[in-house]
Amino acid sequence: MGTMDSFDHILNWKLKVGSHLFPGKDGGTCINEAAIVAAGFAYQPVKSVEDMPECFSRPICRLAMQLNDEATDEERQRLLPFVTRLACADTPEVERDRAVYIHWHTAGRLTFQKGLAVLKGALAIGRQADALGLDTVKTRMGAVQGRAITSTSVAERPLLSKIKGWFGATKQNETAT
Repeated sequence: MGTMDSFDHILNWKLKVGSHLFPGKDGGTCINEAAIVAAGFAYQPVKSVEDMPECFSRPICRLAMQLNDEATDEERQRLLPFVTRLACADTPEVERDRAVYIHWHTAGRLTFQKGLAVLKGALAIGRQADALGLDTVKTRMGAVQGRAITSTSVAERPLLSKIKGWFGATKQNETAT
């Protein structure tokens, strides 16, 4: 537990529900968006696992996205240690094995704790992500946060909401700080 707490503290990144146009000073992205940055790719919003670079395991990223979006705010932060482990795509056979493992172990009610255990089990199958030093990850993620223009991330909104927002038809107007 101590390593997860220090990892969270060192990264200073907050995981949030859903896709985000760009991160804020708090990080404020889903696990998959954070993983893209940690792996050294340019930041990009992730609406589905198909948006992930090819080196990311689709079944694992799909599970990570599900856990991210269904977790409480407190639980979601427990996913931070996994941001460096998702870039582990393997052969089509291994990816199928991962998908079957995840499907088999997530049937029925899935608590967050059980989901974390399934994520760990799926990550143990096949190729592991390249080991990244904490300093490297902190530098990459800090650089993205440093370029942020808002204090918190901007959530992706459907086109209709954006259009309504332009014409002042929504009750809440988001302002950049």
